Formats: sequence, C-alpha cells, structure tokens
Amino acid sequence: MQFYTRKRRNPFINIVSLIDILAILLIFFIVTTNFRKPQPQLQINLPDSKSAETAAAAQKEPAVLRVKSEKEITLDDKPVTIENLTAALQNIRETQPSRGIAMQADREAPFGTVVKILDSLKAAGLRDVPAFTQPDSAK
Repeated sequence: MQFYTRKRRNPFINIVSLIDILAILLIFFIVTTNFRKPQPQLQINLPDSKSAETAAAAQKEPAVLRVKSEKEITLDDKPVTIENLTAALQNIRETQPSRGIAMQADREAPFGTVVKILDSLKAAGLRDVPAFTQPDSAK
C-alpha cells in the first residue's frame, strides 16, 4: 500500500528582495523631496531696475504682497482682495510689528491696481515699502 502525501510549501514568503526595493524607493522619494524648491502660487515677471539694491541678510523675512492682476493678489501666500487688504496689512502690523512688508508686482499688473494697493499700504500706516525687481542685465 502506497500513501501519497502532498509536499508542504514553506508558509513564509521570502521578502528580502521586496525590502531592498522598498528601501530604494524610500531613498528616492526622500532625495527628490529635499531638492524641491517652494514655488509661489502666482508666477510673477518682475520688472527690471538699474538702481536696485539687495536687502541685508540679517533682516527678518518680510511679509510678501504679490500682485499679478486685479483679481490675483496674495499676502503671505493667502489670497486677498483690494477691499480686505488694508485690514490684513493692519493685522500683520499689529501682531508682528518688527516684520516688514515687501511688494512683488508683475510687470503686466495694471497700474490702477498697483495704485489702489499703494493707497491701502498708506491707509494701513506703512511707508517705504520695498519692491522686488530684477537687475537690468538679467534678460
């Protein structure tokens, strides 16, 4: 009499090669995320300036007011309207009095919008607001 027995397979899966692949993928994602630069919500073409000066490195990071068009205005990467801009600027001035405000306006931004923003800056009690430009030779 002959008995047939089934061969038992090993209940454990060999996962060493899977762990190697997982480690390589993890290293890849860590490396690629560290080299990514933060990008602003608005892409702005800065105007050229022959008399531009670079800011001192010791200054605190200013709150950046970006102007792309009348409908695309951000303050510290948060969308804001011209009507709410004065209140938002006063809020920053009261909560963080040592922090400055700088303006970054697109060269295609309507002049009327820039004037309204300058009026809001004046109403909020801010004077001498620096503007971001690029050197004239950077074309």
